[in-house]
Amino acid sequence: MRVHLPTPDDTLALGAVLGRGLAGLSPPAALLLQGPLGSGKTTLVRGLVSALPGAEEAEVSSPSFNLMNIYPTRPPVAHFDLYRVDAHPLEEFEEVLGQAGTLLVAEWIDRVEKKLWPDEALHIEWVPVASGRALKIRAWGKAASGLLETLAPTLNQWQKGTDV
Repeated sequence: MRVHLPTPDDTLALGAVLGRGLAGLSPPAALLLQGPLGSGKTTLVRGLVSALPGAEEAEVSSPSFNLMNIYPTRPPVAHFDLYRVDAHPLEEFEEVLGQAGTLLVAEWIDRVEKKLWPDEALHIEWVPVASGRALKIRAWGKAASGLLETLAPTLNQWQKGTDV
């Protein structure tokens, strides 16, 4: 599925839709983000976290230098920034993969071998466009595919102008 987000507010809104959907799965599917610097990955995560119970206790920021932030939401969100993956071991990432009740969100997932990606995930790739943001959303796994199908009517609001 492809969507076009004209404004940062649309990015926040999409994040909220995805957050409610991903958190509703048991266990939650992961969200894997791939895009250039400044494309809106952390903005999307901010929207996702804002839609979850406990968000008022969470301060979302890019975990660029410490690799991972944990937000005290329900379910807890483990937010990874894998940009500097060469400088850090992936032990924390693999450890979170084994925690069934945690929603894993990973920026710069393209820096990790696909064999380490979670079996159930939505993968979002930012693609260049003249204005706004354009994203390709793919599902990995049966539960994530079902979620994407369920969310399709809501996501359709952002499909106008998806000539990417």
